[in-house]
Amino acid sequence: MTGVGRQRFVSLDMFRGATIFLMIVVNTAGAGAAPFAQLSHAPWFGFTLADLVFPTFLFAVGNAMSFALRPDLPARKFFARVAKRAALIFLLGFVMFWYPFVSVDAEGGYVAKALADARIPGILQRIAQCYLIAAPIARYCSVRAVIGICAALLIGYWGILLAFSPAGEAYTPLGNIGTTIDLTLFGRDHLYRKTDGFDPEGLLGTLPATVNVLAGFLIGRWVQRSGEAPAVVLRIALAGAGVIALALLWSPWFPIGKRLWTSPFALLTIGCDIVLLAAFVWAIELRGVTTGRRFLTILGRNPLAIYIFSELLVMTLQLVRVPPYGGLYDWIGIALFQPVLPGAFGSLACAIAYTLVCWAFGWWLDRRGWLLKV
Repeated sequence: MTGVGRQRFVSLDMFRGATIFLMIVVNTAGAGAAPFAQLSHAPWFGFTLADLVFPTFLFAVGNAMSFALRPDLPARKFFARVAKRAALIFLLGFVMFWYPFVSVDAEGGYVAKALADARIPGILQRIAQCYLIAAPIARYCSVRAVIGICAALLIGYWGILLAFSPAGEAYTPLGNIGTTIDLTLFGRDHLYRKTDGFDPEGLLGTLPATVNVLAGFLIGRWVQRSGEAPAVVLRIALAGAGVIALALLWSPWFPIGKRLWTSPFALLTIGCDIVLLAAFVWAIELRGVTTGRRFLTILGRNPLAIYIFSELLVMTLQLVRVPPYGGLYDWIGIALFQPVLPGAFGSLACAIAYTLVCWAFGWWLDRRGWLLKV
């Protein structure tokens, strides 16, 4: 890898590490009080800091793809590798949602979780699907063609919702055509249980989410070909601002919302990520900032392993019942953090403490030179 690519990879690791840090904080808010509004997802339409996390991870996947794709790899090996990786990521996500394979009943006992009730869509599953679509496009299409495909996916998704949903139901949780597709293919028992049929990681939403991956790829390729001069970083930041403006101009007709992953939401998050990534490149490569580098790169080198660990550990802790609090992690939030920091600050402190435990796991992996790659 060239010097530019190697330096850029440090920026990518830190960018991805910051994403993982915020993702764990958002997913593991301490019990006993509602978290800060910006650390909770918007209920339907709207936008919060928490809504930026998952799209940013997809953007980072695409950015890494711009370094990892090998044009010299034979087509058969390329497609086999992409299919294998997507299948493994999807399977990991499915098993993670099925874990811990038991649940706690009303009497406090443990009952086996039937495979027939396991959720099929999910975060890792969406990553796998987006990667499966984006990788061949990134390998075989020109920059102009990739931009055209992104536009077609965003406009096409909007058109599908309007054309195939019942009148007036295109933007509703249960009336949009995406929910109909998920219920038909997977059945209600295999979808997200808290929304009575709507799944925020449903199949149709993969179309606009794939654009987040392709945008990350395009920006990574731009940096590799243009370098990291101040003028280049400024142009990248201005491009991000332009994408944000486009999202806001579109939003009166197609509202911004993560759960439906609307096209303006995809554009808004892409624009934010471009600006943030430009800031990382400027601070690290141009200004030589080293503060937080070790901390964030540990999270960024093993993002998949650390994310899976964070989800499995908190679910395991919740299996340990501590009446009347609920699970052990609930007890930690309520009994240990709320008396010291009541309210949202205690919830945040609990989440940060848990994230540091996950960081320690990443540090342990890093010390041994272990990288989880699928």
